[in-house]
Amino acid sequence: MGRFFAVTLHMIKLSVGTTSVEDLEAWHKDARAQGPDGLPRHVTRMWPRREAELLAGGSIYWVIQGLVQCRQRVLRLDEVTGSDGIRRCAIVLEPGLIRTATAPKRPFQGWRYLAERDAPPDLGTARASDDHLPPALSAALADIGVL
Repeated sequence: MGRFFAVTLHMIKLSVGTTSVEDLEAWHKDARAQGPDGLPRHVTRMWPRREAELLAGGSIYWVIQGLVQCRQRVLRLDEVTGSDGIRRCAIVLEPGLIRTATAPKRPFQGWRYLAERDAPPDLGTARASDDHLPPALSAALADIGVL
């Protein structure tokens, strides 16, 4: 019998209420965005059905102001129960954001799976200290394939 190897799968999620990567970083440092272990987490209504693939090195790619701008590696999924008694999924994230090439993304509800081949590449350490472009300019450049 052959062995099963999980393929890495990512998620993509709108970062509602944030206006920049720095804004999202600040939110994740706030105690309200952290679990009991101090790690940032995002609580969602639905439990990912493709959990094994997501936990095989997957990340959440964050859409900020209509652009994918960064990602965070998913560490684990924790079950949490709200004050309403409903079971939810806390997606526990690695602290810190990794900037990615910008990619335009239309609004959607909830989260979606994102295949490895469709994920924008990381900017890498060589570009981490670059001045960051305004979202509108990044979107225009991404639309014509420059970024």
